[in-house]
Amino acid sequence: MYDMTASELIALLTAGVFESWDAPVADGSIDAAYAESLHRARERTGLDESVTTGVGTVGDQRTVLIVSEFGFLGGSIGAASGSRIVAAIRRATAQRLPILAAPASGGTRMQEGTPAFLQMVSISAAVAAHRAAGLPYLVYLRHPTTGGVFASWGSMGQVTWAQPRAMLGFLGPRVYEGLRGQPFPGDVQTAENLLRHRLIDDVVAPEDLGHRLRSFLAHLVGQVKPVEPQRVNDSHPPVADAWAAVAATRSADRPGLSELLASVPSETITAPGSLRLVLADFSGFRALVVGQDRAAEAHGTQLLPADLALAQRGIALAEEWNLPLVTVIDTGGAALSVDAEQSGLAGRIAACMSALLATSSPTVAVLMGQGTGGGALALFPADWVIAADDAWLSPLPPEGASLIMYRDTEHASELVGPQHIWSCDLRRLGVVDELVGPGGGLIPDVIAAVTRRLEGDHPANPAKRIRL
Repeated sequence: MYDMTASELIALLTAGVFESWDAPVADGSIDAAYAESLHRARERTGLDESVTTGVGTVGDQRTVLIVSEFGFLGGSIGAASGSRIVAAIRRATAQRLPILAAPASGGTRMQEGTPAFLQMVSISAAVAAHRAAGLPYLVYLRHPTTGGVFASWGSMGQVTWAQPRAMLGFLGPRVYEGLRGQPFPGDVQTAENLLRHRLIDDVVAPEDLGHRLRSFLAHLVGQVKPVEPQRVNDSHPPVADAWAAVAATRSADRPGLSELLASVPSETITAPGSLRLVLADFSGFRALVVGQDRAAEAHGTQLLPADLALAQRGIALAEEWNLPLVTVIDTGGAALSVDAEQSGLAGRIAACMSALLATSSPTVAVLMGQGTGGGALALFPADWVIAADDAWLSPLPPEGASLIMYRDTEHASELVGPQHIWSCDLRRLGVVDELVGPGGGLIPDVIAAVTRRLEGDHPANPAKRIRL
């Protein structure tokens, strides 16, 4: 386990270019035992409180850092440290600077009780105001982070990374065992387990954090440098009908989201999975991509309710960051399982559609390949719909429709025509606005042109997103 102090982490991120914003603290009227604890903590750490705040240079970007010192009374938050955090967030908001918060804390300072506990509300309000101003608030969870800190400003990041093997949880294991009389399972409150459940975006070692932060900020708030997109390599011939389109999109060597993103400058927000959030630059137009990854599905990673929750988050982030939103649809369908049903799959699909219909961001949907069922429909409502001319959209896989109508799968090829699933048919119906060649090789160019037009025309008529 890493044992990096607040000062060491700040030095690592800023190469020593850091200006402290911390005013001296006043302890006020406290009892002798608490005063002695503070005195020892100050002597041991060389700090006056459990949190250090200030502004440093990360790459080319001035960035506000809020970093806990676990060696100072377990990084606990009292009145002085809570007020310091709030002041730093408000100052960052006023100066329109991004924030990286790096907590390592046991939570509320028990010596101060409920007044300290309520600091979490004040801090949360400051974070919410910062985000509402369209400014980045990023979190790096360090070992350990628990209690009120984890349940407030530690869990409010637009993007959240965590230290490898960090212990992260609402209730610390010692308190849990003392109250319940049995130990908490050791493999639950870990960074890696939170990542598996898509509760954080990635696990990042401290020595890699600076590069990750620099790259992310460059793509989000750095100067846009127009780059001509590379062509998505696809040699598939045009298709003649809907069934041929189904076969083409199921081909193992068909390009998908990964190839699209490799053709333009991009920065992945989330760890790989069946759905990804990515910042991308389409010929000088920065956008947030919420995309389904056919390669992940091909390797057995299903589209889960948690992925659709991630899509909702992406829709909200595009609006917060004032970015156009590009959804990429390419899925064989959402997971069919007891767990998916009990995790609210249908509700997640509905919530995604509702969010897309309501967002103030300009939206572009890209029907890149398979568009099976509610998992595809969840990302479909948009101001402008682009489709590969061999893509398709259907309420069920064709074999599923055949089972409903004929109680077998043998009639699938006969049904796809009358059901109008093919993108060429959807273009004639007015559901798709623009077709591109087989496999979507020119999609990056079209996205750039459409984004330019939408940003000039926005706000568009939300009713157009309904399509029929």
